[in-house]
Amino acid sequence: MASNARLDHRNPLVFDTHELGRRPGALQRLTREIDAPRDLGIQGVIGVPEGAPLELELRLESVMEGVLVTGTARAQAEGECVRCLEPVGLELEADFQELFSYPDADDRGRVIAEPGDDAEDDEDRFYLEDGLFDLEPLLRDAVVLALPMQPVCQDDCLGLCSECGARLTDDPDHHHDAVDIRWAALQGLAGSLEPGEKDEMSGAEAGVDEKQEK
Repeated sequence: MASNARLDHRNPLVFDTHELGRRPGALQRLTREIDAPRDLGIQGVIGVPEGAPLELELRLESVMEGVLVTGTARAQAEGECVRCLEPVGLELEADFQELFSYPDADDRGRVIAEPGDDAEDDEDRFYLEDGLFDLEPLLRDAVVLALPMQPVCQDDCLGLCSECGARLTDDPDHHHDAVDIRWAALQGLAGSLEPGEKDEMSGAEAGVDEKQEK
């Protein structure tokens, strides 16, 4: 992926490949634990909290056209159940692999004067910059793919009661008696009437019941 910003070797997600040289087959293994960057995950759903420990295991292999980076990221992700809104925590393990190309080599490893003129091609490729590469874009994509789009606290979570918001998994027998909204309205009106008026309403309700029975 082409970028005009220069990489900072002090960034914990920037790695140096100078030890590999350009010797095809040269191999380097790295382990690094860093503080997770912000917004690592699926925003508003689940992700790794900013500053949480993030363990990286990398395998750097020199090939003709650049450096092949294979790795795994591990961390504790946090979010909330999409059914009952209870907190959800899970062990994240995200695998990734990407080729970081030499800026002066084509996809067959042949040396060229400048990177490809095709802008779309450049956007789809990752490049080394002075022997450095930035793992963050690749890491973010891998984490999103490894996380559930709809996390649940348990596979059989029953969600929340639509009427009162109670967590149904805690009380599977939870229910509400069905109330005819017409009678509920009459009951509410009855509460605001005088005693004589209530008797008249009771007679009206009895008349309705008789008609329904017929």
